[in-house]
Amino acid sequence: MDRRQFRSNGTVAHSSLKGQVTAERFTDGQVHRVVCPPRAALCKSPFGDRDRELLWGQSFNVLETVKGWAFGYALHDGYTGYVDARMLSPLDDRATHRVSARQTMALAAPDFKATRGEHVPLSLGSEVRVTSTDDKWSTITGVPHDLFVPTRHLTPLDANDSDPVTVAEGLLGTPYVWGGNSAFGIDCSGLVQIACRACGISCPGDSDQQMAQLGTTLDPKTPPQRGDLLYWKGHVGWVSDPDTLLHANAHSMSVTYEPLQGAIRRIAEHGDPVLRHARLTLGRKDV
Repeated sequence: MDRRQFRSNGTVAHSSLKGQVTAERFTDGQVHRVVCPPRAALCKSPFGDRDRELLWGQSFNVLETVKGWAFGYALHDGYTGYVDARMLSPLDDRATHRVSARQTMALAAPDFKATRGEHVPLSLGSEVRVTSTDDKWSTITGVPHDLFVPTRHLTPLDANDSDPVTVAEGLLGTPYVWGGNSAFGIDCSGLVQIACRACGISCPGDSDQQMAQLGTTLDPKTPPQRGDLLYWKGHVGWVSDPDTLLHANAHSMSVTYEPLQGAIRRIAEHGDPVLRHARLTLGRKDV
């Protein structure tokens, strides 16, 4: 099985895998939340390469912790790996809202002139628990104390955006970072996932997983429309309009627009033709 979705490392496995895999012990795990802003690396092994990132407040089910590294999986997409245990806390409270601004700052006081205490950077998609709110400021649960975020930068978790491309366009200019999932650095599949999740569409983490699972495959001759996804080997991009591709890419090292046919030709010159043209259906779960 794909290690990225396989909730076992040979020593420990999730209880749902009993009878299917060999492991020394099985456990339901304990859900933790990311509490070290603005993001935590999700690695393929302790001290290993980063596969993806988890944002502040996102949930990670810890199956075991060994030598300071927590092994488990992200609840929002099942991505399995290791997180520095210092980045996590076994908080019982659940998130109520997500950050809907490109970036925001959680402050130690509900005052934009606050100069003392913490200034915690949060990315689009970060998850927070709001305990009180007014027109200007929302109080969120922090560690070790509450913090304050502009209310207009938050959206209830169950309030979905209607257009994933609009969400992705909010990240134009964001630096390209391999394995990145945030407004501080993002890659092609991260741009797809963050936009899909804002619209209530379940989405795996990597482009090959997205190509296998997201949307309905269209005939290659189908005219592209806004919201379509185009897949290459190891790459994915949004169709912004019939003539424009929106993608996080190493060519520009950023999230950028590119003429669609020009991008197709440029990537084909490197030996990579378009492998799939897919269309999402909003309002349903695609994975």
